[in-house]
Amino acid sequence: PSSTDLTEMDFEFILGGITASTMVLLFVLFNSASKKEATCLVHAENYGSSMITTTAENGNQHQEISPTSDIIIVGAGVAGSALAYTLGKEGRRVHVIERDLSEPDRIVGELLQPGGYLKLIELDLQDCVGEIDAQQVFGYALYKDGENTKLSYPLEKFDSDVSGRSFHNGRFIQRMREKASTLPNVKLEQGTVTSLLEENGIIKGVNYKTRNGQDLTAKAPLTIVCDGCFSNLRRSLCNPKVDVPSHFVGLVLENCNLPYENHGHVILGDPSPILFYPISSTEIRCLVDVPAGKKLPSLGNGDMARYLKTVVAPQVPPELHASFIAAVDKGNIRSMPNRSMPASPYRTPGALLMGDAFNMRHPLTGGGMTVALSDIVLLRNLLRPLHDLHDANALCKYLESFYTLRKPMASTINTLAGALYKVFCASPDPASKEMRQACFDYLSLGGVFSDGPISLLSGLNPRPLSLVLHFFAVAIYGVGRLLIPFPSPKRMWIGARIISVSTFCIS
Repeated sequence: PSSTDLTEMDFEFILGGITASTMVLLFVLFNSASKKEATCLVHAENYGSSMITTTAENGNQHQEISPTSDIIIVGAGVAGSALAYTLGKEGRRVHVIERDLSEPDRIVGELLQPGGYLKLIELDLQDCVGEIDAQQVFGYALYKDGENTKLSYPLEKFDSDVSGRSFHNGRFIQRMREKASTLPNVKLEQGTVTSLLEENGIIKGVNYKTRNGQDLTAKAPLTIVCDGCFSNLRRSLCNPKVDVPSHFVGLVLENCNLPYENHGHVILGDPSPILFYPISSTEIRCLVDVPAGKKLPSLGNGDMARYLKTVVAPQVPPELHASFIAAVDKGNIRSMPNRSMPASPYRTPGALLMGDAFNMRHPLTGGGMTVALSDIVLLRNLLRPLHDLHDANALCKYLESFYTLRKPMASTINTLAGALYKVFCASPDPASKEMRQACFDYLSLGGVFSDGPISLLSGLNPRPLSLVLHFFAVAIYGVGRLLIPFPSPKRMWIGARIISVSTFCIS
């Protein structure tokens, strides 16, 4: 070949080599970039029984847990932890997200009525009041103006184990959390739920932040919000009309005995009731009610201690006086608002409210846990025949019956709590004074006159009609005492006002 032919061949080989090298280089660079992008933007890893998808948006990572849970429960207080165990025992895959899994320290949620204990038995959670030094409670002692009467729960038809229980709220909650955690299909996680995840009007899950500050999204066909009285999620699921009728000031009396052993004590004090009940074998809880119309004394500047010593202490039973003063001097005094809120839920596909996030009443009668546990029994029974929860609209319509079925228990306990608080508070109004005295005297009659109201209060007889009948029986009893033996225009006027007051209290 000529030199010209060689030059042309060399040129072709060189050009081909350059082209091939360029293509290889571009392929390597493209493949490397694709792998890097895949690593940065979509990373899948095993998370227990879930898959976590990590996405990067505007430089911030957000992880989404694939919906391998049947139910998400927000909050692991009394309602949330009991619900987690109950639904887990039914075979549901439950993911519980609780803001703080350490033992709570509260001054309420410490008295479980006998009706609530029966619900605990139905849920197989009765062992959770064992090994926490819980005390049996068999009724109440009612004090007024130096007189007192004992009101026992009508428990004759039940096993000897059935009674009320009082305990440290945090210990009870921890036992239920521990029991729920024993189920392999229940996952308890510490995290703060920031919002509900909504798509086309259906709640699909929650957005939450883990204890390590990681942003996650968890999905499930049904989300149940049980995040308590200070719920930050309820506004999207109900019309919250929260009222604060009073505050409780709480302290613990040590190494003393109640006048009536294993009974709660209610002092009809001025301006409002004072409660005592055991929370362990060596401790008695005292709750002093301060009504909303009265300014709550300051804890910081000593006003509260002075108020407790000068106003409250003289009204405390003599057997408890020294221990009460010692508890005040010890200084571990706490207060909290007493909230009431009627159940007014929006029908929201994919979500439900439970517990105090859903419905609250004045804690005077200790009925909150009984209502919550009763609701859990109802929900369990309604969900039991359903194997698939994914049709959110159909499930929402089906669960409408829950709101009807819960009314006998919930409305009886809620109405009674509000009514008794109004009656038990001191008032300068003559009709209110007469109604308060009539209530004390009516209950002191014993027999059917005390058994009926106490069975309502205890959750053993959840019948709203029975509540109305007893309440107006008290009013008529009060009117009758005024008119016998000699009715006068003034007494007749007060009698009419008593009927008016009773109607106001029960409405």
